[in-house]
Amino acid sequence: MLGQEELQKFLDFAIEAARQAGEMTMEYFQTALSPERKPDRTFVTAADRKSEERLRALIRHAYPDHGILGEEYGEQQSDSGRTWIIDPLDGTASFVHGVPLFGVLLGLEVDGEVVLGVANFPALGEMVCAARGIGCFWNGRRAVVSGVEDLKEALLLYTDGAGFEPYGREPVFRHLIAATRMHRSWGDCYGHILVATGRAEAMLDPVMSIWDCAALLPILLEAGGTFTDWQGRPTIRGGDAISTNGRLFDQVMQVVKKGN
Repeated sequence: MLGQEELQKFLDFAIEAARQAGEMTMEYFQTALSPERKPDRTFVTAADRKSEERLRALIRHAYPDHGILGEEYGEQQSDSGRTWIIDPLDGTASFVHGVPLFGVLLGLEVDGEVVLGVANFPALGEMVCAARGIGCFWNGRRAVVSGVEDLKEALLLYTDGAGFEPYGREPVFRHLIAATRMHRSWGDCYGHILVATGRAEAMLDPVMSIWDCAALLPILLEAGGTFTDWQGRPTIRGGDAISTNGRLFDQVMQVVKKGN
């Protein structure tokens, strides 16, 4: 188990690494990019690759015995039981369109448990970070989820309304839209961060990868919320994700289970 002092040291490193990677993405933001399409039809740009290259270089220098798993360059395995999980630019579609709702995500998994997460939104000037037992912080001040206790009063977020049907989630999505007060497509990682910082109550993602989730789970938990898959399990390997403010978790899951 990590002590608090060692965990704080890792968190400080992750914050600085995410800051540097964010600066790298800003060199490309709102410029004449030539994005490529991956086999899954999602965008990738030079900014994604340069950001991950910077993060990998920083990790290798500071912790050469640690493993690394990143979206763009795969896995560098290690026997240390410690793996840094990188999403160098979450929300590339927003980035490509010049919209500032994209972030650099960095998490640290120790012996199968994600113990810290950092989400840097360089175009917005927002940094959200958390570590197990230390708390969640938004630009240096404590971050907590909202106090809304009735689903009918909730703000529901998602990335793309058309993205639920291919995964068989359209009925649940429609039920939750009808059950909540307001809904907005402030999506990708920023939607989950809005929940963690008390600005929304729930965020839905019908498909997620490990690097999408690793930073978000500790952030939501330390802010007092929940981050689970669609089965209600707190995991980064469920393949999908739902964030809530905790108070609405049971109500959201009732709708999810009924819709399935």
